[in-house]
Amino acid sequence: GMWRGPELLPGALDTAPKRTTREAVSLSDLFLDLVVVIAFTRVGVAVQNRGTIDGPILAYFAIFWFIWGKEASYSTRFDTTDLSSQAETLLTCFAVLFGSLSTNGDFQSADATCMMAVGAFVAILHFLLYFRVWIWFRDTERTSELYAVKMYAIFTMLMTLCEAAIWLVGVFALPQDWEYRGYIFLAGLVFSLRIPKAFLPNDFHAASSKRGVLFILLLGFILQSVVLAATPFFEYYSPTMEQYLFLGFACLLLFCIKLLYVDDSFSIDPQDHALLVNRAAGFFFHFGQFFLLVSTTVLGAGLDDLTQNYLAATAALSDNSKNLVCGGFSAVVLIIAFIKSMHIRRVPNDPGKRNWFIAAYTVQVIFLFAVIFTTAQMCLAKDGPLRYLMMSEIEMLAVLSGFAFLLVVMSWLDEAVELSIYGDSEDAREFRVHPFGIWFCFKPEEPDLAELAQEGPSGSGPNSAERKLAALSPLLGSSVANLGYSSMDLYQDGGNGALEI
Repeated sequence: GMWRGPELLPGALDTAPKRTTREAVSLSDLFLDLVVVIAFTRVGVAVQNRGTIDGPILAYFAIFWFIWGKEASYSTRFDTTDLSSQAETLLTCFAVLFGSLSTNGDFQSADATCMMAVGAFVAILHFLLYFRVWIWFRDTERTSELYAVKMYAIFTMLMTLCEAAIWLVGVFALPQDWEYRGYIFLAGLVFSLRIPKAFLPNDFHAASSKRGVLFILLLGFILQSVVLAATPFFEYYSPTMEQYLFLGFACLLLFCIKLLYVDDSFSIDPQDHALLVNRAAGFFFHFGQFFLLVSTTVLGAGLDDLTQNYLAATAALSDNSKNLVCGGFSAVVLIIAFIKSMHIRRVPNDPGKRNWFIAAYTVQVIFLFAVIFTTAQMCLAKDGPLRYLMMSEIEMLAVLSGFAFLLVVMSWLDEAVELSIYGDSEDAREFRVHPFGIWFCFKPEEPDLAELAQEGPSGSGPNSAERKLAALSPLLGSSVANLGYSSMDLYQDGGNGALEI
């Protein structure tokens, strides 16, 4: 019933990511996502008012993002339908909603004090939540596989306790006008960080779905904001064809960004995902996710301002709208490309087919950087030939929508090459066995192949090598073992079949 203790999700201790039949995002999680996106858009209002991004805006946005991360971290490891989890989610929603009303001030303001109080309150809530988990699993022996749950609870309790202490010091012990108050925010955010999959693996596919849902909700709120900004102008007269086109271009731009966004659940195999390659890739993946949400919020703030200026028939395109829209779009495209580059790509071993793939990716990179450079120059340039792309609001929006559509078409190029070579995805999986990583420090950590070969046929079972890798690093698991096998084209059982990829 609702009064039961915390329960580990089925399969949470498995090192290999597996799809489950349970819902990836519950209704309670979805409600929290809505509240967090409201907070993001409130930060966007502050960006729109200031016309730029500064330290307080990034700090307030990070607080909301880390709060969402704490909730996602718990809900992808433990069942959240018990009473304590539901009550904690409700109180977190209150805190985020109240905090979203205090995103306009700088560090030496009452708004900053309110945001520190929000961070402290949520940290205390999670300390109590994981204290309950520790109470439930405190008698677990070291030899039990549930010992990882106990250690994870202790680690999270220590981190949240230190975080809450830092926020409370900033609220009660230091004066509001202290000039170094920003360092309190920095320290609190550092203790909000979590090592990906430390001690206890999470539900990989559920976490991927949660990230996707949060991003799609943010795009939806941006489109709603554009429509709401236009609504007062249409109360007294019907929209013209040009105004319909303006709203259509805004919708096309956001839809193309949605298509460019990486859906981790389907487009990337788990063993190739940045979070399962190594810790450096996992860190920079979360880094990219944060700034993707920030840049998308900036884009939304610019679109809202652009819509109001356009419908009000402003004489000239304002620099504030131009900078936010062009700069936000350029940053969104750049960060999506950065996130995609974190993952391991697999290309054919055959030289002829490999050349097709390299050519496809090269064309994509050329078009990508051309769009990023052009839109960045549109944001920065005061004069020059690019001014003809920004003669009016609708013209600039049409250009950006065209760029976004072009990038979507280019992103499908490698899939078209794959289908032309292999015919279907099953054949592609059979031959795409050569791992390819752009960033040197993000290359997968290869296992000791000789030791694994000796361990494979032993009586300890087929998954013993995977368990050993998982013990060495919970972030790797069987994905790295499979990646190491596939890259070396190893075979077992006397040629009865290739190791599973």
